[in-house]
Amino acid sequence: MNIYEFLLDKFKQALANVGAPQGAQAPLTRSTRPEFGDYQFNGAMALAKTLGQKPRDIADKIIAAVELDGIASKLEVAGPGFINIHLCTDWLAAQLDNAAQDPRLGIDKEPAQTVVVDYSSPNLAKEMHVGHLRTTIIGDAVVRILEFMGHKVIRQNHMGDWGTQFGMLLAHFSDQLQDQVAETALSDLEEFYRAAKVRFDEEQGFADRARDYVVKLQGGDSQCLKLWQQFVDISIAHSEEVYSKLNVTLKREDIMGESAYNDRLPGIVSALKEQGLAVEDQGAQVVFIQELADKEGNPAVYIVQKSGGGYLYSTTDLAAMQYRSFELDADRILILTDARQALHFKQTEIVGRKAGFIREQTSYEHCPFGMMLGSDGKPFKTRTGGTVKLAELLDEAVERASALIAARDSGLSADEVSQVAQKVGIGAVKYADLSKNRTTDYMFSWDSMLAFEGNTAPYLQYAYTRVQSIFRKAGVDAQALTAKIQLQAPQERALALQLSQFIEAILQVERDATPHVLCGYLYDLASQFMSFYEACPILKEGVADEVRNSRLQLAALTAKTLHTGLNLLGIDTLDKM
Repeated sequence: MNIYEFLLDKFKQALANVGAPQGAQAPLTRSTRPEFGDYQFNGAMALAKTLGQKPRDIADKIIAAVELDGIASKLEVAGPGFINIHLCTDWLAAQLDNAAQDPRLGIDKEPAQTVVVDYSSPNLAKEMHVGHLRTTIIGDAVVRILEFMGHKVIRQNHMGDWGTQFGMLLAHFSDQLQDQVAETALSDLEEFYRAAKVRFDEEQGFADRARDYVVKLQGGDSQCLKLWQQFVDISIAHSEEVYSKLNVTLKREDIMGESAYNDRLPGIVSALKEQGLAVEDQGAQVVFIQELADKEGNPAVYIVQKSGGGYLYSTTDLAAMQYRSFELDADRILILTDARQALHFKQTEIVGRKAGFIREQTSYEHCPFGMMLGSDGKPFKTRTGGTVKLAELLDEAVERASALIAARDSGLSADEVSQVAQKVGIGAVKYADLSKNRTTDYMFSWDSMLAFEGNTAPYLQYAYTRVQSIFRKAGVDAQALTAKIQLQAPQERALALQLSQFIEAILQVERDATPHVLCGYLYDLASQFMSFYEACPILKEGVADEVRNSRLQLAALTAKTLHTGLNLLGIDTLDKM
């Protein structure tokens, strides 16, 4: 059960009963200290002016009107008109009893929406680097949570498999190898790309030839398309290796690259011209966006076709918008890219809605994220200033985790150390990123992300293994537990309340695409469990059977919640560390 929503509904009904106008504010929050109850309702103060009454008097009337018999053990007015809500301990325990017997932990699925999530989207022809980490793992966590809540999720890996970089490769290839087999270039595509980029930046006339190849490619030239397909296949195979290491759910069938929209692009430009939205300016087709004009009144410039006939990201993104809204029947479109592209997607939505490329009921949500920074506060680079390859970063994470685990007195075999290191290393990299607010930059640190204390993946994974070790010592199968939960000690009650709030964290991530909220919840849960474990003996001699079994049930429910939450983040749990 979602206790927050349940209480909110009850207080909204009470507001109507005390004469509050329809749509009156109903601010319900979690209490910050136990003496203030479990939740706090602050609607009385907002009504004081409307009803012409003192806030505390209104609060008294709300308490009299709200129907929480058997649910709240105490409702009290505090301060200028806050209502402190103390939940009935037996009622709270009953909610956990239900959750403990449910594979979904008492969380109901929602009415299904169709949600398109655009994430990862590496540029092909070169290896994935750390700049692709955030979009890939944040997007994948959001996807997992949306699916968990019952939605139809359509992954869209909008790979950069078209455009200038391929024109550059084709021009370089034609000069270097001409009619030879592509094996030389394709054996080390990264090096081949690097050499082509040097020529593009430095060699006179090469950039123009590369752009000519882009036009030939977009025009359907058979030789260009054949070689392009070879470049693409090699790049995708590399991306699949990285996705496998990262434990993300993207598959080859989720790829809907820029090239997939090529046939739609002329129609997009024609539609914009017919509606008078796109006009010719210096040979290019441009939409001037008055809504985003600068201080001098000059409209924002949004180019949809270059003077040479080539198309841009803007054209492709409009085509993608149209396809997703009308053909995929999307209720929501979520796009995860770095914050530097925020203006582009704002412009795209304005133009797309004006042109009718998106249904009115389809939401278009750009979900920007900050950058990964090095210890110097600058974008994360290698020691020599180069781009950090994502595959190499993940390999290093596993190596570092292996060294840390081998140094601990874990009693694990060499094979077990290897398996644990894989899950701990990859989990540490992912969690360090996911636990930071999506919209902010964060500083990369091996030491902090691999620590077994604090808000890290190893700490949460260790909390899970702690529960597993309890059940091994007890000789009890956690799945077979049937004991009723009793909440006697304050630490038991605090853990129970935390467990009941799992759904609140999930719903916030579902709404706002903010996995750090779930990370924060899981860290608080693990910390609360540690406090409970220290204060409430489970297997100690002299503990009554019914108390022991109740505490085992609380431990088992904690483990299930940690496992479910970490799995929604794409992070593995372990039985031993």
